Amino acid sequence: MLNIPELIENRRLLMVGGKGGVGKTTVSAALAVAAADAGKRVLLISTDPAHSLADAFDRPIGDRPVMLQPNLSALEIDPDSEVDAYLERVFAQMRRYVGPDQVNELQRQLRLSSQSPGAQEAALLERIARLIEDSQKDYDLLIFDTAPTGHTLRLLSLPEVMAAWTDGLLKHNKRSEKLGKALAHLTPGRSVDNPLKDPSENATEGMDNRSRELTETLLARQRLFQRTRRVLHDAEQTAFLFVLTPERLPILETERAVRSLTEASVPVAGLVVNRLLPDLADNGFWATRRARQQRHLEEIDQRLAGLAQHRVPLFDDDIQGADNLRQLADTLQRQG
Repeated sequence: MLNIPELIENRRLLMVGGKGGVGKTTVSAALAVAAADAGKRVLLISTDPAHSLADAFDRPIGDRPVMLQPNLSALEIDPDSEVDAYLERVFAQMRRYVGPDQVNELQRQLRLSSQSPGAQEAALLERIARLIEDSQKDYDLLIFDTAPTGHTLRLLSLPEVMAAWTDGLLKHNKRSEKLGKALAHLTPGRSVDNPLKDPSENATEGMDNRSRELTETLLARQRLFQRTRRVLHDAEQTAFLFVLTPERLPILETERAVRSLTEASVPVAGLVVNRLLPDLADNGFWATRRARQQRHLEEIDQRLAGLAQHRVPLFDDDIQGADNLRQLADTLQRQG
């Protein structure tokens, strides 16, 4: 059985994912309440564009940490705002290294980039990486309520997307002498082209000051992404929990996601199987529903064999507000 109290006690980062509509936001919120009640300083973070943390706690939550109770703060990251802010930072850095005739072209490329595949993931990656790195002194545990499965899997393919994007931007502006010098040090096989290599191998000797500053800016960002990658792949620090309901589509999607994360060496701790039907008296409709549920539970055991589970009953009302979340937290922590 999935040992949720042990995860709360011993992990630094919990990622909660699953198909849309299975209850992962509610489970994330309940885990955060449980950890805070246990004395952990918790930051609960939503990366789902369809934010519902505010609905779960029945109070406003924005883009900056809001204290919800002692030891528990939460924030909701707006992906579109992150893209705009990220590209604005990139423009401020890059315009110092291009001629006046290239500024308009740089702005045009960045506007196009804001709509390109991977733009949200790239911006979210930087925000998540900095949250993980900067939160250590203030929080014991970060819990991420992630976007639906496909979006999250793209996000966890880091940091290759960022390396390719940064390199493409440099190459587009290679007419600049300063950028050309920097580019000569970012050849294939070097750290920016190959995120799995040590960025410290990329020397900057022979560059002028401005070219060295540009390269070091890129390398500093890359090192940040590599540190994030190491945290995400460290089973002693990180656990990924999947929430699913005993239904055909969530089971299949979870099976594919577990396989993808396992292949990427991201530690999957287990499953929270949500909304199990109660054992009712003789009733043809509910008996049929329970029989189908039992078949799906057996399918979960078969398709996701080897993963610990925690099964959660269907509650008789919506789970909203601290008291109801605490009731779910008690259920999640109950062993046996």
